[in-house]
Amino acid sequence: MAKAESPAKVARRQPALDRDALVRIYRTMYQSRRVDDKELQLKRQNKYFFQISGAGHEAVLVAAGMALRAGHDWFYPYYRDRALCLQLGMTPKEMFMQGVGAAADPNSGARQMPAHFGHKALQIVSQSSPTGTQFLQAVGCAEGGAYLATLEGAMARAGKFERDEICYVSAGDGAVSEGEFYEALMTACVRRLPVLFMIEDNKYAISVPVTVQTPGGSISKAMASVPGLTIREVDGCDPLASLAVLTEVVGQLRRREVGPVLLHAHVVRPYSHSQSDDERAYKTEAERAEEARTDPIASFAARLVADGVATGQFLEEVRADVDAEINRAADEALAEPRPDPGSIFEHLYSPEVDPCAGDFESPGRPEGEPTTMVDLLNACLRDEMARDERIIVFGEDVADATDETKLPEVKGKGGVFKVTWGLQKKYGGRRVFNSPLAEANIVGRAIGMATRGLKPVVEIQFFDYIWPAFMQMRNELPLMRWRSNGAFKCPLVVRAPIGGYLTGGSIYHSQCGEVLFTHLPGLRVVMPATAEDANGLLRTAIRCDDPVLFLEHKHLYRQTYNKAAYPGPDFMIPFGKARIVQSGDDLTLITYGALVERSRRAAAKAASEHGILVELIDLRTLAPYDWGCIEASVRKTGKALVVHEDTKSFGYGAEIAARIGEELFEYLDGPVRRVGAKDTWVAYEPGLEDAILPQEADVLAAIEQVARY
Repeated sequence: MAKAESPAKVARRQPALDRDALVRIYRTMYQSRRVDDKELQLKRQNKYFFQISGAGHEAVLVAAGMALRAGHDWFYPYYRDRALCLQLGMTPKEMFMQGVGAAADPNSGARQMPAHFGHKALQIVSQSSPTGTQFLQAVGCAEGGAYLATLEGAMARAGKFERDEICYVSAGDGAVSEGEFYEALMTACVRRLPVLFMIEDNKYAISVPVTVQTPGGSISKAMASVPGLTIREVDGCDPLASLAVLTEVVGQLRRREVGPVLLHAHVVRPYSHSQSDDERAYKTEAERAEEARTDPIASFAARLVADGVATGQFLEEVRADVDAEINRAADEALAEPRPDPGSIFEHLYSPEVDPCAGDFESPGRPEGEPTTMVDLLNACLRDEMARDERIIVFGEDVADATDETKLPEVKGKGGVFKVTWGLQKKYGGRRVFNSPLAEANIVGRAIGMATRGLKPVVEIQFFDYIWPAFMQMRNELPLMRWRSNGAFKCPLVVRAPIGGYLTGGSIYHSQCGEVLFTHLPGLRVVMPATAEDANGLLRTAIRCDDPVLFLEHKHLYRQTYNKAAYPGPDFMIPFGKARIVQSGDDLTLITYGALVERSRRAAAKAASEHGILVELIDLRTLAPYDWGCIEASVRKTGKALVVHEDTKSFGYGAEIAARIGEELFEYLDGPVRRVGAKDTWVAYEPGLEDAILPQEADVLAAIEQVARY
């Protein structure tokens, strides 16, 4: 950690600001406060639906906006950063447009609450409500810029970057309690990334004081021993002290003299946390009086007068001008048209690239001997990385060797299941590397990279451990395009081995749970059953423009019955197109993953022993799924059975069965039946595992029962 100097000492080295600059600082600070006040008024008038202010944080944020560059640097703000956004160039009207829900709101097109900032031209990346999720994305954004800077002509191919760019990310003192803050900080230090972590410490996370949140009540003291981290503290209520420190650390970051910087800004919160909070319930009158005394709006105005920069009358004129501007902006925002209700589905998925379309139906040209799913997944990654240098592969143990000097001497790891084996040796450690043992770290960073125009293909080592990343995958990944009204996107692929039927897998290596992800609008979910399908569907996943969860069943990785020859570098299968494994007239069986082969065997027995001819459908993609194929088959057979590996209750099959009953009832000759795992966890002992997971005999019994109607 660099030794901190006092802001006063730093300020003495900075060029003096002229009168106009000082007045502009005050004007923007006051402008930010008056936007807050106007929003509170509009909320009381029922013209706004929510309000959260940036009051008390204005001084350090205006300074940050002066030290950084809009459209050059990248910004991941939080909901108090109103003054920063105004300083960068966002207008009061643009802020009011979000609050009133105007269709032309550049932040989100009326899809997000007020103070959820986003502005494509200013490179303010769409912000969400969960605290702390932005930290890892900012780190990924910085990594993306660093990688783009190494590529020739990358600006044209993958997105805008500047060689001295900085990534700014901010949060309050409460958000540093989130584990993702520490994950982001550690990765930024290890990789020496130009990230400015701004922590705006107003001493309260709603009603919880910082002493409960952080050891010693100080995040800068708590982080003091982190190697590679530069820490500075500043009086965030003093815009000039803040500007002096920010100018210095921003210069160091641009020159790449330091790695990440943690700027701990001490600010106040003179208003309640939000309009739904009343700080008088937990703050004493003495506390509130002290905050009022150090309020940067009043204190900086007094300073300008005391220093002879401006008279009280002049500042009153400035305030009157701002007040008139704010009232005009609010009136203009209120007059803006509201969104068309028919627009609610816009920007859920890419409007330009449809992975379900014929463009993604590209036949293979098989060559060589049949090989396994692992080999054909590896081949797809190898081909796509050769085709597109935007592709980055990372995750736990995916590299051949973290230390590249060892590569000539070692066989290489290449993932627990060897899917990524040899990729680092071929494409280098810049494109294939290991992550920390932290799933949110993997997905959060990938989101930041994808926002920059890269195409991350990341691995979660076991689906059973995906849950630390669920916040990123639920609230960030599938929402970025929709919540920004199409201004930002983060197309990437998350690969995850899933499922049981491997003896000894037990509770934490054999579970399913795909239904929790198929429930998310904006996310594509794929689960192939054969080696050939895995190759073609992974290629589609990489080339499409949406986020994809690519589920690879571990039991199918090296089976002999699903082998296939290498289909060539351009073989693709569209999403939402099921495979009819076999035709039949008596019953439709819908399944996917490891249950495809078990269902096929059960169907063969049903035919040989009972003369029941089953039409077997392998869905291949779960979101979207091929309803047209299901509908045509059920209309033909009149009977339906849905089979899946996850637990039966609330499982994926429930949606398919319900839709068949709802839309195809008149074609049914019997009730739709489901086969799934028992409603418990997968056990370790083989006999228990067999009793829990669906077996061939279970599927055969269900076929016979449905056929009897």
